[in-house]
Amino acid sequence: MESWKFGYEELCDELSTLIANFPPPFIYIYDTACPRITGSTIATLLDRIVSTDPGPSKRIHFAKVNAIACLTARLLYDSILNVLAKWSPDWNDGCPNWSLEGDTQRFNENFDGFIHGLRAVSSHLRDKSKVKGKGKERMKSEADEVRLVIVIECAERLKETLPELLVPLTRLTELTQLDLSVILLSEVRWEAIRPPLGASPDPYFIDLPPLSKEVIVQRLIFNFTPSNDLSAGPYHASLKGLYSHFATVLCDVCYPFVHDPLEIEYIAAARWPGFVQPVLDEHRRFLADEMDLDDPEQAQLEPPAEVVRMRLSRLFNASLSAALEELYPRLTNATDWAAKNKPEPDLLSAQPAEIPRGKDQPGKSSEAAALALPRMSRFILVATFLASTNPGKSDIRMFGRGLDEKKRRRRVRKTTKSGPTKVPQRLLGPVAFPLDRLLAILGALLEENDVETRLLAPEFKIPGEYTDMETSRVAVYSAVMELTSMRLIHRTTPGDRIDGPPSFKCGISYDVALALAKELSIPLNDLMWDPA
Repeated sequence: MESWKFGYEELCDELSTLIANFPPPFIYIYDTACPRITGSTIATLLDRIVSTDPGPSKRIHFAKVNAIACLTARLLYDSILNVLAKWSPDWNDGCPNWSLEGDTQRFNENFDGFIHGLRAVSSHLRDKSKVKGKGKERMKSEADEVRLVIVIECAERLKETLPELLVPLTRLTELTQLDLSVILLSEVRWEAIRPPLGASPDPYFIDLPPLSKEVIVQRLIFNFTPSNDLSAGPYHASLKGLYSHFATVLCDVCYPFVHDPLEIEYIAAARWPGFVQPVLDEHRRFLADEMDLDDPEQAQLEPPAEVVRMRLSRLFNASLSAALEELYPRLTNATDWAAKNKPEPDLLSAQPAEIPRGKDQPGKSSEAAALALPRMSRFILVATFLASTNPGKSDIRMFGRGLDEKKRRRRVRKTTKSGPTKVPQRLLGPVAFPLDRLLAILGALLEENDVETRLLAPEFKIPGEYTDMETSRVAVYSAVMELTSMRLIHRTTPGDRIDGPPSFKCGISYDVALALAKELSIPLNDLMWDPA
């Protein structure tokens, strides 16, 4: 089976049957997992149908455009007409769009001009397909054989950028009176972008399920391009079996969270060179110490044994989760991540007790990311940890400052002889808190631990006035949203909710919060209601 069909066999069979025989005027393909691969698969399928010889597929001409790139109606019209006519604008000629010879009419002024352009393209393609030396009957029969197919990727963007074109595009066959089919590919359902009042006809629906884990593993293994040259490094032919094992383990880690093969391939490209590096180091050490250089058979890189596979999996399994956490949301790029997580040299020859484990712990990356944040963002993270750990009724005791300057009174743990022991909230997990409470705790932390680092502001004379100004800045709210996007704070209320303040949860562990508090000179344990 051809590689581009992996997981799309049913789509290819159904779509090829429709396009080659009697295509519906409007087809809507819904794929929420990997629309990019689906778009390339449809383009390859249509290209194969066009190039099939013999058969009625000679009459088919298609154009595939992206709604993200087509920001305006003119870009959309010109892109479709140029691709259908197989026209490439030349910079030396002034980048003109396609037009009939001797015709100065523009087809991108409005939708009516676009319809005339489609008819002109159809006539142009019909004239090119005429066979010389045949009779009029042959020419007349071929005039009816030109079929146009327009594929628009990321169709959900049309509702935002070009909403006035949704209805005309779905009725394009009716408006042009041509043998034409429009295919919209989107990662949202048709109900989310359907025009109101029933202005658009119902499409022919094709819903694609996510690719299975076995199909993704198969695609990963097929994209491994082996070479017998030792300079190929991680992509040597003898390492393909190890790569199959690596792809299976990687999909076991990533598949519950992401079903896009391109994202998993991106993670594999970042981790595979480091995963196989101990095997290459061992082979180079063998060549340098124990091998007779005159024997070419001994110079070949042998596939690693099963024991080596199991040891590599034990060493690098934790780093696969760390790669998923950082590379899938694009907190960093694959090159920098691979350089930062490069394994130690001669890892297989080292004793297990000598192997450093710090790089492969997923929690280390979140701690390093938190420590690299600006000072105000670190204060916000400590405030979210305290708000998620302490009960709401304890804030006045722990952070209040009255005239008598009473000491903070923590919760008194009473020991009872019978009954279950109550688990501290720090061990039960974070609880949700409103934004107002977060800002109040943040103000108390700034007032107690940030006074010495402030710039002189003689205009603020009332105690706490400077802190109120700092907590009410737009930068604080922006920092909260940025930390939410980094998954260091979790939002528990919907984004479109307008009644009441939003609620959040802390997304960092106690160790990360303690490290941040030490950098900011905050006595974290003294501010916790139940630090046990």
